Amino acid sequence: MQPADFRIDSRASGVVLALSGDWTATALGRITERLDRALGGRAVVGVDARELGRFDTAGAHVLLRAAKGAPPADAFKNRPEAARILQLVAEAERGSAPPRPRSDPVGRFLNKVGHGVAHFGAELYRSLAFQGHLLAAIGRVIAHPGRIRWAAWVSLMERAGLDAMPIIAVTTFFIGAVVAFLSADILLDFGASVFAVELIGIAVLREFSVVITAVLLAGRSASSFAAEIGAMKMNQEIDAMRVLGVDPFEALVLPRVMALLVMTPLLTFVADLAGLFGGALVVWSKLDLSPAFFLQRIEQNVGAAHFWVGMSKAPVFAVVVAAIGCRQGLSVGGDVESLGRRVTSAVVQAIFAIIALDAVFALLYLEAGR
Repeated sequence: MQPADFRIDSRASGVVLALSGDWTATALGRITERLDRALGGRAVVGVDARELGRFDTAGAHVLLRAAKGAPPADAFKNRPEAARILQLVAEAERGSAPPRPRSDPVGRFLNKVGHGVAHFGAELYRSLAFQGHLLAAIGRVIAHPGRIRWAAWVSLMERAGLDAMPIIAVTTFFIGAVVAFLSADILLDFGASVFAVELIGIAVLREFSVVITAVLLAGRSASSFAAEIGAMKMNQEIDAMRVLGVDPFEALVLPRVMALLVMTPLLTFVADLAGLFGGALVVWSKLDLSPAFFLQRIEQNVGAAHFWVGMSKAPVFAVVVAAIGCRQGLSVGGDVESLGRRVTSAVVQAIFAIIALDAVFALLYLEAGR
């Protein structure tokens, strides 16, 4: 291998490059910088290739750069194979698209907002279509109860409900304890520490138990539903089910929705008990109010109204969490990256929906005087 080199012959109309050595990718070295300094902006009007060794596309690219993209008309008269390589590289460079101009920040921001609005509209449309399919599947099952898959339903009730009971009980126990600590500490300054019982009862029964239960189910069950159905979608198992005449909504979506619909009120009830137990324990240790007194105040001043307000939210949250998880699973594409995005979207959308629906419930019950 001989290093690439050149010699410049000046003419009236420009310069002629006399090439020597191998003008290949491995032999060019720093020939580009040397060539730019030697030319000094002068035009290349000819090429002498009598001493040229091997020649490839890298050498052709350097030569075209020196000739400002236009190969000299008489280049490589005695080397037709090199002339063909030079012509191919020149045509490829002319045919390559110019780099897209970078838009201004305002344009990029508006473009991003537009894509976000379009994505939101597409998601809303797909959500409505999913709800329609789900309602149709529920109607078919009601009309033909024999199509209910009891084994899948019971298995999912155990996985999504009973298995979640310990974490929900522990979490709401500490939530009740924290509410008790805060209320006892604040009300003690006003000499009204006894009202901490009412504050704990209302907060736990009306809001914290059902919301914490739904959020934990969103992180635990919605992600699980999206991952399970998404993996089946990637492996084309759902397409195979359709080919066999099995409705994926009846086989996959409906059992999961019904399992959470049945188990979420039960989990909320367990969360109520755990939260009240945590609050009673803190009140007993910090304010020296006995558990019997705590229960008496709850029965007399809190009552069952706040309990039923919290329980009324549980079925709605259950359907929302299960439906979002299943819909995101059915929207998975054919790659693992899509699966990860959909699982993340399932958790985020479920938690957002829970918070938004809880605010709607609060407004409705406030207007109803409950």
